[in-house]
Amino acid sequence: MKVIFMGTPEFSVAPLRKLAAAHDIVAVYTQPPREAGRGQKPRPSAVHRAAEELGLEIRHPATLRNTDAQADFAALDADVAVVVAYGLILPQPVLDAPRLGCVNIHASLLPRWRGAAPIHRAILEGDSETGIAIMQMEAGLDTGPVLAEARTDIGPEETTADLHNRLSQMGADLVADTLPRLPMQAKAQPEDGVTYAAKIDKAEARIDWTRPADAVDRKIRGLSPFPGAWCEIAGERVKLLRSRLVEGEGAPGEVLAGFRIACGTGAVEVLEAQRAGKRPMKSDEILRGLTLPASLT
Repeated sequence: MKVIFMGTPEFSVAPLRKLAAAHDIVAVYTQPPREAGRGQKPRPSAVHRAAEELGLEIRHPATLRNTDAQADFAALDADVAVVVAYGLILPQPVLDAPRLGCVNIHASLLPRWRGAAPIHRAILEGDSETGIAIMQMEAGLDTGPVLAEARTDIGPEETTADLHNRLSQMGADLVADTLPRLPMQAKAQPEDGVTYAAKIDKAEARIDWTRPADAVDRKIRGLSPFPGAWCEIAGERVKLLRSRLVEGEGAPGEVLAGFRIACGTGAVEVLEAQRAGKRPMKSDEILRGLTLPASLT
């Protein structure tokens, strides 16, 4: 098939590679390079770098709302466009241009967790299961009918990074299986059960030790690695990246033993953390250079 691929972050790379091995990728649309790092040099997206490696045509228009960009898109005469965390809204002329329309790889079981941060929100809210949905795109935000889905359990110690990597590969496999079966009947999303995965705000990241241990544990895992749940230790902001629920009681924030911290009810054990300017470290390693006070704030 003649495929237009549209994606930007690392999550989109596995689907791009999978489709490039089986189909004719006529163009890759991705966000333009952004200034990053100490030198603020333009840094291409993960999809941009992968597309260069694969020798594919790369396009990064600032918008798809003008007629010139829409005409360029339509001129590709594609069978289908595959969209994975692209970052721009697709206007109706773009949605209508490919022969089979545009399909989206979405990292949740729709209609749960429509929107920007479905992986984070699934862990933050304590979902036991999530998955991938291949959706026929329409103008609404993740409202289109579902062509196919795949499910996976969320492990009790999984982080957003862990789940992100598994779902990326699941999305690649599922879209590769779905495209050859197009056109196919899609299933309308039910009206009940709609939830929205709002973009993660850094203001959410500070840990409140008065919360129950299961909520603190989910925050640590759900915000790992970005933006990273954090607390202050001896005046230093430390990111907590991995944790698990453990037995223990004490005043909220009380250090029970090692890196076990009492919460409003119950306790959590921090398994991995990161000091400012340092690499992530296992708890036993970080405690060799960091003395915990009697209580954390």
